[in-house]
Amino acid sequence: MKKTWKKTAAVLTAAAAAFALCGCSGSGSADTANKGSESAGAEKSAEEPTVVEIGVVGEYNAQWDTVNELLAPENIQVKLVKFTDYAAPNRALSDGEIDLNAFQTKTYLETDMAQKGYDLTAIGDTIIAPLAIYNNKDKVSSIEDIKDGDTIAIPNDLTNGGRALKLLEQAGLIECDPEKGFVPTKADITKYNVQIEIMEAESATLANILPDCAAAIINGGNAYTAGLNPTTDSIFTEDVNPDTNTQVPELVNVIAARTEDKDNEVYKKIVEAYQSPEVEKTIEEAYQGAFLCAWEGAGEADAPESEGAESPETEAEAE
Repeated sequence: MKKTWKKTAAVLTAAAAAFALCGCSGSGSADTANKGSESAGAEKSAEEPTVVEIGVVGEYNAQWDTVNELLAPENIQVKLVKFTDYAAPNRALSDGEIDLNAFQTKTYLETDMAQKGYDLTAIGDTIIAPLAIYNNKDKVSSIEDIKDGDTIAIPNDLTNGGRALKLLEQAGLIECDPEKGFVPTKADITKYNVQIEIMEAESATLANILPDCAAAIINGGNAYTAGLNPTTDSIFTEDVNPDTNTQVPELVNVIAARTEDKDNEVYKKIVEAYQSPEVEKTIEEAYQGAFLCAWEGAGEADAPESEGAESPETEAEAE
């Protein structure tokens, strides 16, 4: 940068001297200086990466560090934009405040678009974040300990709330109208096998209100952010085996774009980087089973060994 400045200054000085001596012929030299300055600016601009802002919810973002490492040769950089409210990332994407988001299941995306009129498209599968029933250890230690009058907290949005009710059904606590499919509401409960009280609350608050309940059904991302792991800390976990649960495809999280941008080549490279053996290895090592890779081909190949590289840590950069 200093060399460019000195070179430009020298050209301008020479031009000024020529103008002083000749009285009228400095314009050509000034044009040359301007062109040199413009060329230097263009060279600097060419070195700057293409930054893509992606909306996420929660603190499980180590995989994006690996994505950025893979995209570095392409001069593409992912910048995370963090939200705490599940309603915000789709609104921000629709309004053009961010470029992509990666926080929701296919069912959540479809329901949100139907309710709010967003024109968004899923452009790539990412993970499954199993929903689980987490117990207040001072009150219950298993599903069988839940008794009449106990309160269980669930997410208050339609998609995750319906998914939570289906989980309570899988656990044998309630029965729902089968015609309501994957997203029943409390009004669709046809039978209480245990007379529990179901309390609805914002997803991000469920871990905090767990001490006031017998149990809470918490999204995988929010659970991980609260220091909970569905494989070790829950008393009942969502069935994510496609052989025994036909609704597993609805549980897959996706990267979403505005429909008009679904064929953007940079976005395709981001999806390709995410759906790589390197990212799969990061997810397995960083989260110890809390999240499952769900894209086509995941689990079929081992990630290449990196020479002397440690598994990346979660970045605390603003999403």
